[in-house]
Amino acid sequence: MASIIPTGLQNGIKGLDANRYATKKTVAQGMLDIALLTSNASQLKYVLQVGPKHEFYTLLVTLISISMVLQAGAGILAILISSMDPDNSHRQKKIADWLYHISVGLMTGAVFCDVIKMTFGLDPAVSQQDLNGNKSSSFLGLF
Repeated sequence: MASIIPTGLQNGIKGLDANRYATKKTVAQGMLDIALLTSNASQLKYVLQVGPKHEFYTLLVTLISISMVLQAGAGILAILISSMDPDNSHRQKKIADWLYHISVGLMTGAVFCDVIKMTFGLDPAVSQQDLNGNKSSSFLGLF
């Protein structure tokens, strides 16, 4: 009699496919990285449009630029790591691991810059009008 239990099920419990999990995790991390880079690009555009009359112009341009450079470095390292064949040699695996840790450090630095911006109220998305408690024209004027 043919088994009716789907592949991947053992004793009625679905097993964890490590490769599938790792792939989904990598894709999700890449999407978050792109979202952070897009957010920083949008914030930089806003700050540059407002210009030096913004209260924290220099600090914001510096933090956003540092964050974007760190993100770009992490992206380049991610591409290098993905192009390496860790099965080729023990040394290449060590180098890939080392590059991965540097990449994580760069992204941590980028997120740290963004946290500093927001912790000290330096988020350029919040307009002076919003800070004064006036009604904002955000969200297509619905609120």
